[in-house]
Amino acid sequence: METDAKAAQEPFIVSLEPNPLECWDDESTASALRALAVRLHSMGISLCESAAALEQFGVTRSHQAVFQWVHRTAETAPDPPTTSPSRVTVDETAVKIGTEQHWLYVAINVETKLLLGAVVSERRGTDPAAAFLGRLAEKHDFSETTFLVDDMGYLTALARCGLRGHLDYIDRNLIEKWF
Repeated sequence: METDAKAAQEPFIVSLEPNPLECWDDESTASALRALAVRLHSMGISLCESAAALEQFGVTRSHQAVFQWVHRTAETAPDPPTTSPSRVTVDETAVKIGTEQHWLYVAINVETKLLLGAVVSERRGTDPAAAFLGRLAEKHDFSETTFLVDDMGYLTALARCGLRGHLDYIDRNLIEKWF
């Protein structure tokens, strides 16, 4: 009786969130890579482009596999977080989609290692970089952010978007290792 009264006084906590690992059962692809493909697609990259991005890590999966991952996690995955980072590293790398070369632009919060954004572009240069940074600036508060970039033209792209940054080849290694 005494334990029933004590249990009645304690709050009853129920979590309605499904276990995110259940949707990954019987998968041979590493969870981090599946999560990357899902995140890339949620940022507007096509299923085919998301599957092609996985090939940079030596993993070949069809766009149908990425489609299944996206829909399995649709109910469990929260919206991508917004942030006010102090330092962000930005870079691009060439990716092959089919027979054509494209460019994968990525921004990562240096302190938290959070992927802030990614986009695939058919072109490389200041214009696609400025477009990428502009879309990032719409989502995140970069008023106190310093961008760590290489000399590909990012300083010009940052200036176009009203953002500040400087050349950095040491802390940017984080993103170089990611690619």
